[in-house]
Amino acid sequence: MGLRENEVRLLMALRDAGGRATVDEIAESSGLAVAAIMRAALTLETRKLIRIYERRITKFSLNEEGRRYAEEGLPERRLLGILLRLGGGAPREKLLAEASRSMGSEILPIALGWLVRKGWARIDPKDQRIEVLRVPEEGGDEKLLKMLKDAGELILEDLGDDLREAFKILKSRKIINLREETIREVELTGDGWSLLKRGLEFVEEVTQLTPDLIVTGRWREKVIARYDINAPAPRAWPGKKHPYLRFLDWVCEKLIALGFKEMRGPIVEISLFNCDGLYMPQDHPAREIHDIYFVKDPEFGDLTPYMEIVERVRETHENGWRTGSKGWGYRFSVSAAARLVLRSHTTAVSARTLISDELEMPGKYFAIGRCYRPELIDKEHLSEFNQVEGIVVGEGLTLRDLLGILERFAIDIAGADKVRFKPDYFPFTEPSVELSAYKRGYGWMEFGGAGIFRPEVTKPLGIDVPVLAWGLGVDRLFMMWAGIDDIRYIFTHDLDWLRRKGLI
Repeated sequence: MGLRENEVRLLMALRDAGGRATVDEIAESSGLAVAAIMRAALTLETRKLIRIYERRITKFSLNEEGRRYAEEGLPERRLLGILLRLGGGAPREKLLAEASRSMGSEILPIALGWLVRKGWARIDPKDQRIEVLRVPEEGGDEKLLKMLKDAGELILEDLGDDLREAFKILKSRKIINLREETIREVELTGDGWSLLKRGLEFVEEVTQLTPDLIVTGRWREKVIARYDINAPAPRAWPGKKHPYLRFLDWVCEKLIALGFKEMRGPIVEISLFNCDGLYMPQDHPAREIHDIYFVKDPEFGDLTPYMEIVERVRETHENGWRTGSKGWGYRFSVSAAARLVLRSHTTAVSARTLISDELEMPGKYFAIGRCYRPELIDKEHLSEFNQVEGIVVGEGLTLRDLLGILERFAIDIAGADKVRFKPDYFPFTEPSVELSAYKRGYGWMEFGGAGIFRPEVTKPLGIDVPVLAWGLGVDRLFMMWAGIDDIRYIFTHDLDWLRRKGLI
């Protein structure tokens, strides 16, 4: 079997290491570069002479605060020592005053909190006296702290169960740095051992013709390496569009294929289209500062081009105008309608489309747009998110038509197995429904709301036919489609995670 020099050196390094070693260990013993080792290893693996193993490990080390704790001791241990010197108990203020001289006042809340949390002391709620409950031996977190001080860096997967619990404590205290790493190991197979016993010989081959070889004619004396089209090559990751952006493009193409036209609108919107034109009263909770982003400068937009609409919307809010409604019965503020906000839903785009000179009757329209709400960020919510909005305008449309569109959308776009609807409430639609969809292996997920625009919305905007409308969380559609359970991953730049999920 003809082997190249690097392949022979790799096999011999493995033999000297007892048959198995990491790539870094082989590089140190053989003098080969890591890239050269991996190229040789891939070739030898195809010949079944070695096996390659990969495992991901988590390495951790102390940050600056952690190193200080390793040198001086954990703050709670130091505070316990001061409390013991005071006789095992002392008023809170006296203990803190004594401790601040040696520990510094900024660390005392941390020290006192952990002192009580670990059950080393208690605070009497009546007189705020602090008493020692027990003097513990060195804890797992303190042992791990010393180990990190000596070693500099440890591998999480090598720790026992007790030290893993200690790791969780140090991590929660944010005194360690983490980094993930892939460890590659190479092992000789039975065939590899047999080949080594028979003896190795390698052919010195030229893999690249240099100008010197050509000019001097020495290339005639060299054996030129054959190009093996079956040889494994390193994996290449060319630049690609983010999978979520590809999904949005696909949704857009799907809707256009279904006969919808795309509608667009501004992200910085006037309240007339974001709220008032949608029959949302000006004292509605959804218009509070904690539910919508108001623009600070400038505060107001220009209502001049829309004054006829503003007047009809004002009368609708105050007394119902010609819509058959009694209205909300309050004094409408035109200045509030001019207030600038960050678009909180893409329904504002639908309102603008209904007053457009380009509106077709009958017509189907959609928008995919970024919206903003001051949400608490967690695995299900973001403060900025995307919605897919749709309207269908025409004579004779009913709720049955809307439910059919929503069901088709959830099945074709999100890959759902089944859908369900339940009654809901929105100021601008009646009747209103909430759409949820189910996918096997994923469960149920709420996607958004839909309904038929009320006359209080359509008539002031000059529309006298039914308008079916829906606004769905396209972020959640993608989550179901891609099998993701944390919405924050939609915007991740973690290429390794994206590749492991098979998204790129």
